[in-house]
Amino acid sequence: MPRIITIDPGKSKCGLVLAEISEKKVYEAIILKSELLENYVRKLIAAEDISQIIIGNGTTSREIRAKLYFFKKEIITVEEKNTTFRAKARYFELFPISGMKFLIPRELFILNKNLDAVSALIILEDYCKTKFTLNQNINFKTWLK
Repeated sequence: MPRIITIDPGKSKCGLVLAEISEKKVYEAIILKSELLENYVRKLIAAEDISQIIIGNGTTSREIRAKLYFFKKEIITVEEKNTTFRAKARYFELFPISGMKFLIPRELFILNKNLDAVSALIILEDYCKTKFTLNQNINFKTWLK
């Protein structure tokens, strides 16, 4: 089945999600340095049947779109307003706090710098107008440096 890549672009780092639209499942979610994005997308395209790439229209989206010139299928740029802000709430929907940790303020569990992959997920969910589930226990804070 064809898969889709969603990117939350940034100057120094990007969030990236690999998902299957028909199954509404996320197979990969990472944060990587912006300069590594082009090579990482090339590897995904070589390994997966990617039908399209969705890029948030924020910081550096034009530059990233230009770097992905080699992708001969559809690249879509979409609105990403407030995705980082919304990512905090979505993170806790995906990974609920349990036990005694429930007494600790949620803000102590995540930092804004770790939300880029969740922001990419929100961009995908907004585009598809549906929520996605995780195929496995994905850590949205995984960094590729």
